[in-house]
Amino acid sequence: MIPMTVSEIAKIVGGSYEGDGSALITREPFFDSRKPIPGGIFLALKGENVDGHDHVLAAVAAGAITALTTRPVGEKCIVVADVLEAISKLGAEIRNRLPELTVIGITGSQGKTTTKDITRHVLSMAGETIAPEQSFNNDLGVPLTLLRATEKTQFCILEMGARHLGDIARLVKMARPNIGVVLVVGTAHIGEFGSRERIAETKSEIVANLKPGAIAILGTYDEFTPQMSKKTLASVLYFGEQNSCDIRATDIEIREGCAHFDLVTAAGREPVALRLIGRHQVPNALAAAAIATACELPLEKIVSGLSTAEVASKWRMEISERASVLLINDSYNANPESMRAALETLRYFAQERGGRAWAFLGRMHELGSSSDRDHRSITTYAEELEIDHVIAVNSGEYGSGSAPANSIVQHVNSLEEALAISGEIEGGDVILVKGSRAEGLEKLSELIKSSLIERESSTEERQV
Repeated sequence: MIPMTVSEIAKIVGGSYEGDGSALITREPFFDSRKPIPGGIFLALKGENVDGHDHVLAAVAAGAITALTTRPVGEKCIVVADVLEAISKLGAEIRNRLPELTVIGITGSQGKTTTKDITRHVLSMAGETIAPEQSFNNDLGVPLTLLRATEKTQFCILEMGARHLGDIARLVKMARPNIGVVLVVGTAHIGEFGSRERIAETKSEIVANLKPGAIAILGTYDEFTPQMSKKTLASVLYFGEQNSCDIRATDIEIREGCAHFDLVTAAGREPVALRLIGRHQVPNALAAAAIATACELPLEKIVSGLSTAEVASKWRMEISERASVLLINDSYNANPESMRAALETLRYFAQERGGRAWAFLGRMHELGSSSDRDHRSITTYAEELEIDHVIAVNSGEYGSGSAPANSIVQHVNSLEEALAISGEIEGGDVILVKGSRAEGLEKLSELIKSSLIERESSTEERQV
C-alpha cells in the first residue's frame, strides 16, 4: 500500500479520527484480528455473528496503526458512516494515485479464479503483479486487493463477482480497469438472477463501463459473451477455438489429463503444454494469453508462462495419488458446466490408467427452478461418459433415491457412508470429489486420502 497518514485517510473516506493524525500507515487493511498486519488498518466489519468493533483494541495492540469503525472505539480509530463504503473510497484514491498501474478485471460464470492464477503467473514474468489469493471478488475483496499496490506494482488482477445487477458496474467504476475480461456466461447463480440473459446483462457491466482506450477481452464459448462487444467503447479481443478469434487454440490434445495445443495470435504460433488438469482449462489459458497479449508481452514469454503455470487456489482440481489410486479433489464449487468438465477429466484419467471412474458428487447450489433438471442432466451425462460409479452424497437430486439396480448412481446420506464405499476402490482406479462449497466435500476428500494412505502403509508393511 502507498504510505498515508491517519489524517490523510480520514479526509479521503470522509471520517473523523481519534489518536495521532500523523501516524503513518504503510501496510494494507485487514479484517481478521487473529491475523493482524502490523502497520495496517483494521476494518471493524459487522457480520451476522461477529462484530469487528469488539476486536478493535486487540487489533491495535497487535500492531494496527488505527481502525475503520462506525463508532468511537479506544484511542485509535477513524469513524465513518459505513466501513465498506470507506474502503471503496480509499481503493479509488489509490487507483487515482497510480495512473501507470495496469488493472485487469475478470468476470464470468466460471473460471475466474483459475484464469486469475494463470494470468498472475504469466504477468509476473514481466513485472510485479498482485492478485487476490482466493475468490476475493466483492465490495470488500476488490478494493483490498487494489490497496496492496504500490508504485512498484505493474499489474493488478481483480476478480469481479456479482449477486445483483449493478454490483460489477460499481466495482469497475471504483477500480477503473485498463482491461476487462468476460470468460463465459453459464448457469452459476441462476437461482438468484433467474435466467442466463439476466446473468449476461450483469457480466456485461465490466465491458460496458470501460473507458475509451481500454481493452475488452471476450470469450466465444457461449452465445451471449461475444455480443457484449456492442456495449463497450473499448477495443475488443476475442479468444476461443474458432478461426476468427484473435487469440485461439488449435490442434488440442489431452495427455495425462492435461491439454496440449498450439497458441495462435497475431504474433505467430507456438506450442503450449498445460500443467493444469482438464480440457476445460483451455479457455482459461486462452483468456490469460489474451490478457498478456493486451499487456504487450512477447509470444514466447506468454507460452512459457502458460506451460509452467499451476493453480494456487485450494480445492480446484488438486491431484494426489496413494495406493495406486488417483484422487481428484475439485470440491471448491460446482455448477452444471464445471461438473461436466470435471467428469470429462475423470473419464480421461480412467481411460489412460485402465481403471474404474468413481465420482463422489455433492449438491450444486443456486440453480433455482432448474435445480432438479440440472442434477438429472449430470447423471445422464455421467452415463454417456461411461463413468463406472456415481456416489451422490446427501444429494437425492442426482436421480431418484431408489435408483434401478443397473443405475450407476448410488445414494448415501453421510460422508461416513461415502467413505465406506471408497473401500471398494482398487489400484488403478480414479476418484473425483466435487460439489458446491457449502456441501463441505473437501472433508470427504481428506478422509479418502487418509484411508488410502493407511492402505498404502499397510501394504508396505506386509511387503517388508
